Amino acid sequence: MISRRLFFKQGAVALLALGLPPASLAQALRTPRSAAARRKTLVFIFQRGAVDGLNMVIPFGEAAYYRQRRSIAVPAPRRGDAEGMLDLDGFFGMHPALRPLAELYARRELAVIHAVGSPDATRSHFEAQDYLESATPGRRSTRDGWLNRVLQQTPCAECRGRTLADPAAHAADHARGQAGAGLRGVALGEALPLSLRGAHPALALADVQRFGVGGGRAAGLEDAFARLYRTERGDAVHAAADEAFAAIEILRRADPARYQPRAGVEYPPGEFGQALRQIAQLIKADVGVEIAFADLGGWDTHVAQGGAQGQLARRLGALARGIRALHDDLGARMDDVVVLTGSEFGRTLAENGSGGTDHGHANCMLALGGAVAGGRVLGEWPGLEREQLYEGRDLAVTTDFRDVFAEVAARHLGAQRLDGVFPGHPSEPRRWRGLLR
Repeated sequence: MISRRLFFKQGAVALLALGLPPASLAQALRTPRSAAARRKTLVFIFQRGAVDGLNMVIPFGEAAYYRQRRSIAVPAPRRGDAEGMLDLDGFFGMHPALRPLAELYARRELAVIHAVGSPDATRSHFEAQDYLESATPGRRSTRDGWLNRVLQQTPCAECRGRTLADPAAHAADHARGQAGAGLRGVALGEALPLSLRGAHPALALADVQRFGVGGGRAAGLEDAFARLYRTERGDAVHAAADEAFAAIEILRRADPARYQPRAGVEYPPGEFGQALRQIAQLIKADVGVEIAFADLGGWDTHVAQGGAQGQLARRLGALARGIRALHDDLGARMDDVVVLTGSEFGRTLAENGSGGTDHGHANCMLALGGAVAGGRVLGEWPGLEREQLYEGRDLAVTTDFRDVFAEVAARHLGAQRLDGVFPGHPSEPRRWRGLLR
């Protein structure tokens, strides 16, 4: 007999939906959105593996940068060098592989937050990734993610502008069908990331076109699963299955196989480009997405990292081409979208003996969108001389990553109870960096 666990693990459906009648989801997604109820969306891109932020947005004004990185430093910008570092403000420069984003920075749609990171000192990828996704650094017991908690504390699009006495109860009402939960949180991938796990329903899609049991290729298999799980028991698994099959039907009506990006838009090949293409498709289809998550790995550059060219440059190029394609594909809809990048920690200032960098501390983040007060490198710069470094080796953290998250959650998505999103952290506006207009 096929187990229920197998249904969720291998059925191409990863849906956390407790007590959600499918009619609520269907109704929510069929209802036309007025301009007043237009959804704000956050696209979070996790640079999983610890990107080298010092070679991503380079402090070329620091002499210590060039002393410590003799073979992997990116040359300072030179007049007439069309292939070199992109000068941002006379002190910081953008890696040349990020050139597709340079125009957006000049148009003040893109901002950088530097020296940002976790107050926890761990150099373990696994711990630091969990801390970033749970937004509870130092607490390994947290089982839900900050993006899910944002959904719990954010009014739905139809109720935006109202002050809610209990936002979490309001979200729970939606989840019970009183107003429709919708596909508010979506991850493009095989499994739901920690950041989207929690009490609010969220969906993982490996491929929008093949979303369904058995990859959506066998109607008979799907019917068999429907008979197995759509019982009269009324338990959590029954409800989750109902919601899953409703989502399958709704996404099929959107006819994802026929989707074409805007003319001239080309996403980079591979899973990351495909994920961003599908995020654009879901946003433009008005299916209710408010948070979308995508992963891009391959940043753990201990060996042969390279400088202006090489391993890191290739990865940064894929990131930049993907973000620019998403921006251009969405067009005017970018007025309602913020794209935010993040990584678990940065890398050492000094290069190692293998032409790479080791696990460090602070890093940098990128933010893009119509609401972003761009054209600036934000945050307090701590310096790179030995006495200014964290533990004498790493860029020091001067901006807690939760303060960046909190500003986006409150000012863009409308989260009303930040203490419910970032437990134990004083998420006060005075700590924010003025990222949004």
